[in-house]
Parts: sequence; C-alpha cells; structure tokens
Amino acid sequence: MFTVISIFFCGIALGYLLKDVSVLRYLGKSVFYTILALLFILGLSIGSNETIVQNLAILGSQAVLMAVATTLGSLCAAKLVYNRFFRKGGKA
Repeated sequence: MFTVISIFFCGIALGYLLKDVSVLRYLGKSVFYTILALLFILGLSIGSNETIVQNLAILGSQAVLMAVATTLGSLCAAKLVYNRFFRKGGKA
C-alpha cells in the first residue's frame, strides 16, 4: 500500500512540475477511458469469482450500509466545517 501511495504522490509532484506542458492538457480523456477499462476488468474478475458471486447479496447489503454511513458522516462533517469556518453573520 505504501508503494501505491508513493507512486500517487510522485505523480502529483511531477504533474505540478510539468503543469505548463501543453501535452498534459490532453490526458483527461485518456485517463477517463483507462479508468473505464479498469472498472470493466474489475467487473470481469468479480464475475468470475464463485465465492463473491455466491455471497453477493450479503456483500451488497454491507456495501450499501457502508456507503450510506459514509455519506451521512461526510454530510455531517461538511456541515460542521461550514458552520465553523464559512458561515457569515452569526451562529447557526
């Protein structure tokens, strides 16, 4: 995991250093289609895994619960940050 995070931050640093290179402005579409291809391949690997397919109902309900909890937590944190730092003209 450290390797993945290190590569990510190296990419950020290199992108910052090369931000004025005009070729990098055309990478957006390429990155989009690459991500779509990776998601498709991930779907293929999940679909071919018998264990995951057999437990999809359990895994799906857990995933929905985690997504809802994460979204609610993010909304609460955003509200707190907004009220603390960005609200003008008094208290909430």
